[in-house]
Amino acid sequence: MRIVIVCILANLLFGTHQLFAQVYGCTDPLANNYNNLATDNDGTCLYSPASVTAVTSVALNSTISETSGLILWNGSLLTLNDNTDTLLYSLDTLSGNIVQQFNLTGVENYDWEEISSDSLYIYVGDFGNNVNGNRTDLHILRIEKNSLLINSPVIDTISFTYSDQTDFTPTGSNNTDFDCEAFIVSQDSIFLFSKQWVSNQTALYSLPKVPGNHIAQLHSPLDVQGMITGATYLESKRMVVLCAYTNLLQPFVYLLYDFDDHNFFSGNKRSLSLSLPFHQVEGIATSDGLKYYCSNEAFSQPPVINTPQKLHTFDLTSYLGNYLDDLILGEPKLTSMTFEIFPVPVTGTLTIVNKYEVVNSEYKLIDQYGRSVALGELNTGRNEIDLSNLSSGIYFLSITNSFSPVLFYKIVKQ
Repeated sequence: MRIVIVCILANLLFGTHQLFAQVYGCTDPLANNYNNLATDNDGTCLYSPASVTAVTSVALNSTISETSGLILWNGSLLTLNDNTDTLLYSLDTLSGNIVQQFNLTGVENYDWEEISSDSLYIYVGDFGNNVNGNRTDLHILRIEKNSLLINSPVIDTISFTYSDQTDFTPTGSNNTDFDCEAFIVSQDSIFLFSKQWVSNQTALYSLPKVPGNHIAQLHSPLDVQGMITGATYLESKRMVVLCAYTNLLQPFVYLLYDFDDHNFFSGNKRSLSLSLPFHQVEGIATSDGLKYYCSNEAFSQPPVINTPQKLHTFDLTSYLGNYLDDLILGEPKLTSMTFEIFPVPVTGTLTIVNKYEVVNSEYKLIDQYGRSVALGELNTGRNEIDLSNLSSGIYFLSITNSFSPVLFYKIVKQ
């Protein structure tokens, strides 16, 4: 009888909202299987093939014919070569002209394949491993930004091995799944996106972003049907965009967005072909998630193919504009992924972490008899609610804002 009473009270309290009202499905209106009733993105969105044409394409100086990574820094683009060159090159974002050079003294370039950054450091990935797949000196250089600006770079080294690589037998050229040309930096970690020559997939690895010797931990694979060569990350927008090419040297970008925390493969996944046949795209960068810069290194296969190094811009507004507009407007839907609630069962303090800093949200705690025993606003970040004075039993926690369905959680108080 108590169960019936609880259900009736819940309906009276919350109107037509169903208890535990999360609906999992595709939440992207651009997808073929969009579900307008879905409140939680389950990563199942399916998309029609699409191709993107470059807005601009400009030639790059022959000095950087093997450009292999891009970031936006200090008002310019920063790139590098994947040969023995130990210079970083600052490029004008419009013309692609070299405006400044930075010499990383005291280090070698065995195979620099990617560049990334955070607020204090620039990171250079010397982890190209396509020759035989058996490198044991994989590492990332960490360069202090302020020291680079005064041409006196302070550099340290983050070394790593792959957690799942146990066989270091030479594989021969372009015949390994333990190559890497893309990584991003986030909070306290570095995330690698492998370039898998054999499987045409990518695998996600993570390691600490501090100097030392580390094991890059394998997380999950993703079938991208190509070889990943670069990455750019907008952490506050929960979006990663990868650049890549197929075995036939057809470049594409791979969009990852609306994911949970660092589970980059848990949200929307979409491949967009770039209208640049026989271009070996290697670097990608963005500041707003709409306009993208991509660079390709020179590639020649006489007498048919002769593609020089170039810098391209692409506009992805029609693919990502709606998603980003929702974030800018500050009206994201509440989902079960928005909040982290612990401990369950609870004995004293219940913690609610507002992970994505959704504003104007409220909580209410209801006992089994329909009485409100706690209520209030949820701040961004960490919220703590003292439940030590409540009797043991089952409670219902509701969280809502003005533009989302009510979320319900069952709370057990011991």
